Amino acid sequence: MKGNTIYLSLGTNLGDRMGNLAVARELLEKLTGSPVVDSRTYESAPWGYTSENSFYNCCILTTTQLDPFLLMEKILELEGILGRVRGAGGYADRLIDIDLLFYGELVLDHPGLKIPHPGIAQRKFVLQPLSDIAPDLVHPVNGLTVAEMLAQCQDPGEVRPL
Repeated sequence: MKGNTIYLSLGTNLGDRMGNLAVARELLEKLTGSPVVDSRTYESAPWGYTSENSFYNCCILTTTQLDPFLLMEKILELEGILGRVRGAGGYADRLIDIDLLFYGELVLDHPGLKIPHPGIAQRKFVLQPLSDIAPDLVHPVNGLTVAEMLAQCQDPGEVRPL
C-alpha cells in the first residue's frame, strides 16, 4: 500500500546534534514503515527565544498509513523516547523537535493539530531544508510553492548548510 506523503521538520540544539537527527530519522523510518528522503542538514540560531546553543535542522519526506492524529501521537512518543521534555513555557532548548509540516494535501484546523503546520512560511530554518527535497511542493492554503515561500520569507535568521 502506498500511503500518504508526509513532510517533517527535525531540529535539535542539545547533545550530539547530528546523532540526534540520525536516530530520529531511523525511528521515523521504522514508525512509518517507509524509506525516508532527507535534506541536507543546516545550522541556525534558535527561533523565538535566545540561547547560546545553535540548532541543526533538516526535513524529511516519507509516507505513512497512519491517520494524522495517530501519527502525531506517535511522533510525540518518539520525541519522548529521544529525551524531549516539554515544559509549560514557550520555546526552549531541546534534544529533538519533530514537526509535521504537510500530510498529503490535507488541510486540518483542530485544537490539537494543524496541518499544514502554521509556521512554515515564516521560518527559514524549515523552508531552506524543505526546498532541498520539495521546492515545487504547493502549500494547499496559500497556493505558493516551497521555493516561492522561501524567496518571500522575512525571517532574518541565517541558515547555513553543514
